[in-house]
Amino acid sequence: MARIEANKVLKENLKDYFQSFFPSEGPKPKVAWCTSVGPAELLISLGFQVYYPENHGALLGATRAAEKYIPRANASGYSPEICSYLTSDIGAHQMNETPLKEAYGIPSVPPPDVLIYNTNQCREVQDWFAYYAREFKVPSLGVFSPWKVDELNSEQVGYVARQIEAMIPELEKISGQKFDLDKLKEVVALSRKTSDLWLQFLNSARNRPSPITFFDGCIQMAPAVVLRGTQVAVDYYELLNKEIAEHVSRGEAAVPGEEVRLYWEGMPVWGKLRFFSDLLSGFKANAVASTYCDSWIFTDFDPADPFNSMAKAYTKIFINRSENKKEEVLSAMAQEYQVDGIIYHDAKTCPYNSNSRFGLPQRISDKYGIPHLIFDGDVNDLRCFSEEQTITSVESFVDQIKEAKRG
Repeated sequence: MARIEANKVLKENLKDYFQSFFPSEGPKPKVAWCTSVGPAELLISLGFQVYYPENHGALLGATRAAEKYIPRANASGYSPEICSYLTSDIGAHQMNETPLKEAYGIPSVPPPDVLIYNTNQCREVQDWFAYYAREFKVPSLGVFSPWKVDELNSEQVGYVARQIEAMIPELEKISGQKFDLDKLKEVVALSRKTSDLWLQFLNSARNRPSPITFFDGCIQMAPAVVLRGTQVAVDYYELLNKEIAEHVSRGEAAVPGEEVRLYWEGMPVWGKLRFFSDLLSGFKANAVASTYCDSWIFTDFDPADPFNSMAKAYTKIFINRSENKKEEVLSAMAQEYQVDGIIYHDAKTCPYNSNSRFGLPQRISDKYGIPHLIFDGDVNDLRCFSEEQTITSVESFVDQIKEAKRG
């Protein structure tokens, strides 16, 4: 991951983003907390600074601070069986701690003026934000998306679009700004451009050898999540893609001697990114594509039709689709990226983003001849993960693939 020079700019961009919530001069911005696939474009157009608790949850996992905070939330009544993003984030709040203080020199997570969620990912976000609505005594407004969507139709898109539009009067009161359709179109255009550039970055992994890994994607996706709708994100991905194109032109491999190409299905184990990166690289295997990093590709954004296109893009995300559609998408991705196998992460506290529990791996293996491995873990709770068992499983899986390739 240190191979990518643009990381230096990424760190500065994220520092500026977090410090912007606490300006040294002038009035403090109105702050909206938003789920990562929520209607951020509407919030930005109304002048809110948008903060994403899921991004904070991932940070708590990546820094392994979650292990300290999850038990605190459990002790206050939140089950260890539910989303460990939620329990680690709430536990950190209850202890008035955050790695953002040390990383970016800010006093705390930015207190919200309003909370906005979308149930397209899971229903836990509603309960997660309800907690903070009680804590900060601010409104929590939600978009309730159709679930298990197969082919998205106009009625479903309209249902979601009308919910987003219905938020405007309340958000105008909180922000003190009148809604401006032209401003929203500008923000949606920037988000679309960000999405297109993010897709270009991910598509670079179609090269052999791939210049990037899934783990690079987990780091580089930050602007697509927290800075979409801004020129900063566009400028960053243009810089990043230029550098990656140079890597490709020189034939530089993210995994030297790449022999096996894998698809990563499910969430990362945030506290073990380096472990998995080193583990796969040691076997000359590269996870070149993933469901998770693709979750922020929103090619349906259309500035000419902002509400419907936002509704369409946010409802079509993989996690919200039917089993048949997931099978169709996964098999297509496996072929497009020419992968030799699929690794499924069965995340203990994230059943919505674990697609190994209803026969999908077996169906894809049977129909398309793509071998798979399922390992147990979690996004943040490392008590659910065994390094020893995973090393043995991955080594055996990769060896089987290599043996099959040799014929």
